[in-house]
Amino acid sequence: MNTVLQAQGLGRKYGKRWALRECTLDIPAGHVVGLVGPNGAGKTTLLKLASGQLEPTAGGITVLGGRPASGPAQLARVGFVAQDTPVYTGLSVADHLRLGSRLNPRWDATMARDRLARLGLDPAQRAGKLSGGQRAQLALTLGLAKRPELLILDEPVASLDPLARREFLQGLMEATVEHEFSVLLSSHLVSDLERVCDFLIVLVDSRVQVTGEADQLLATHHRLTGPRRDPDRLPADQHVVCARHTDRQSTYVIRTDAPIHDPAWTVTQLGLEDLVLAYMDRRTTDQRVALEVQR
Repeated sequence: MNTVLQAQGLGRKYGKRWALRECTLDIPAGHVVGLVGPNGAGKTTLLKLASGQLEPTAGGITVLGGRPASGPAQLARVGFVAQDTPVYTGLSVADHLRLGSRLNPRWDATMARDRLARLGLDPAQRAGKLSGGQRAQLALTLGLAKRPELLILDEPVASLDPLARREFLQGLMEATVEHEFSVLLSSHLVSDLERVCDFLIVLVDSRVQVTGEADQLLATHHRLTGPRRDPDRLPADQHVVCARHTDRQSTYVIRTDAPIHDPAWTVTQLGLEDLVLAYMDRRTTDQRVALEVQR
């Protein structure tokens, strides 16, 4: 399987509001994919469509070559950990492992037991008495022990403190190296994604803004700073992502495969967070331009 997720014109509508629209994606296997964007951008909607919890309003989606949640065999191939890292507060850690073994045909009991032992979780402890970080690790263990081909994680570290986030992500990376599965991880904490993800999807205003391997995206995006210049004076192969101007200076973030030879520009490379913020700033740039046109 070379592709874990394909979407074509995918959309989901709630009443009159599109939570996700015109989403076309082709995510290759073997990556840790970071799905990033502001709150309300459509990240959770996309993940719920991918896991079969929602049906599309428009377009189509396949996961691991099949329709999401189309049957027991398809369900067994995909793991899902929701944003609130759900566990049953009245059940013990051991109860969760027994439940997992009954519900998942490819359950790896040894891996689950050994991982929780390394984390120091008491099998007799009720989940409701665990810390937030411990509950997140328990939920991750349940997802990993399912032995999925694709593990979907929806903002799994959003409520954790920095140390618990680091431990969670470290455990995730160790598991992906050991068991060789694909991961689709959503977060608005770009610094966390920068440590673990090698493929990126940016969602803003319910639409995909950019997608691709992180290294390739960083190699083709640049910040240009120099004397004030209108965008129509830039070369045709320099696609403007966002722009800011003062009376004398222009700053652009552009995407191009070609070298930049203009000596008027100071050219700097972007980090992953800079790149994501540029696509998020694109919305406010477009809004500013629209207001200027109206005036």
